[in-house]
Amino acid sequence: MTSRYLIFVSILSLTGCTDYQWGWYVLDPSTEQGQTNLLFLLAGFSDTIQVSLLSMLFAMLLGLLVAFPALSKHAGVRFINRLYVESIRSVPVLVLLLWVYYGMPTLFDLSLNHFWAGVIALTIAESAFMAEVFRGGIQAITRGQHEAAESLGLNYWQKMRLVIMPQAFRQILPPLGNQFVYILKMSSLVSVIGLSDLTRRANELVVNEYLPLEIYTFLVFEYLVLILVVSQAVRWLEARIAIPSH
Repeated sequence: MTSRYLIFVSILSLTGCTDYQWGWYVLDPSTEQGQTNLLFLLAGFSDTIQVSLLSMLFAMLLGLLVAFPALSKHAGVRFINRLYVESIRSVPVLVLLLWVYYGMPTLFDLSLNHFWAGVIALTIAESAFMAEVFRGGIQAITRGQHEAAESLGLNYWQKMRLVIMPQAFRQILPPLGNQFVYILKMSSLVSVIGLSDLTRRANELVVNEYLPLEIYTFLVFEYLVLILVVSQAVRWLEARIAIPSH
């Protein structure tokens, strides 16, 4: 019996351990009310996945740019990297999200909706961690690979693009997968600014149905399924591009 099965059985068994009268009728797929509520909750997957994917993509791009100064031989350039990374990592994601949503439109005189405010905030927050992931992966490549690329007459950017980064990507794939899982979980915070994601929809349904335990329990399983699917996909991808043993 696997540990996941034990956890699942344990959670189900809790429903009979108290005198609480469970109101699962609110999510009963055999009733019109249950179908409506389930469809409403499940529709939150769209915003959750979209905001997480875009944030991951932009965070990787920004993190890669931030990582390059850390590889410089000049202390002043490396300081720029450390200043950015340490500053961003010191700010709670929720605080950054609120600042982006309420502060950026005021500072830059622009209109920012819930979705893009969430993407921007998660991108900035995650870029600092991505920068460290890329830095570690690049530095893990042996000096011999750099020298071999240089002996072929490649300049710095050609060397990084054609030789170093393809190898580094294999090194950093597991932490990239972990960071995507982190973004998926942190995306639940975007609900506080009104994005209609999984968490926001659960909150709205609780207000209408007054059954928070049942609805939030279903929300837990939504995130559980989503994270397990992503984790399995990452493991599959790791196996496909794994460095062959010699």
